[in-house]
Amino acid sequence: KHAMTMKVTKKDKKKGHIAPIGATEIDISLISEDIHQPRKEFNQETLRELTETIKLRGVKSPISVRPDLDKPGAYIINHGARRYRASIKAGLTKIPAFIDTDYSEADQVIENLQRDDLTSREIADFIGRQLAGGKTKSEIARLIGKTNPYITMHAALLDLPDPLGEVYRSGRCTDVTALYDLTRLYKANKEEVITWLALSTQEEISRLDVYQFSQFLKLKKTPQSNSADDRVSNAEGKSNTAPDNNNDQK
Repeated sequence: KHAMTMKVTKKDKKKGHIAPIGATEIDISLISEDIHQPRKEFNQETLRELTETIKLRGVKSPISVRPDLDKPGAYIINHGARRYRASIKAGLTKIPAFIDTDYSEADQVIENLQRDDLTSREIADFIGRQLAGGKTKSEIARLIGKTNPYITMHAALLDLPDPLGEVYRSGRCTDVTALYDLTRLYKANKEEVITWLALSTQEEISRLDVYQFSQFLKLKKTPQSNSADDRVSNAEGKSNTAPDNNNDQK
């Protein structure tokens, strides 16, 4: 049995209605996923394993839902979409749920960040929606407990140049810091970066790869003044300008 707290008003009593608050069991057909849920990707193997567990033991941890304002009597998932999907696959008709009306998209992001359940793209999409809604990067950082550079680097994924976007989508580079640094290099060295991406043999591009490439570009742009000819020229210059000690003694 799951605990259930009921809030009953005089009006409800007259109509025979009660409004549950807290943990209860809800018909799965009355629940839908949040279209703005930041998490979009689910590992199919772990979902299959969870389905088998639910078949044997049921859902031990209630999902979190809120009333669907557009559909009276229905609910939208705050957190627990994976348990919801696995429960449907397991053939359940009801699922334990905690009704929480004070829940925001930021709360969803925070919970998934704490579980490491969000991809960098899902985080970037959330940041993009918040920016479009008028929030500053600093406000978003405070909202989800992250630093300003963290927000800036993830926001950069929203506007990657085409060659870097392809590298990211293909999975060749998914490190946010590496992509951010590579984007900065691209803006200053477009052709060199495109050539490097085409000719480099790494299956996965790491931060170290990007750092070494940036050092190569710096070295390439640094004037070479230590060649043998330069050293000879400098030596001759010094001998020509050296004071004549014999003349000074005369």
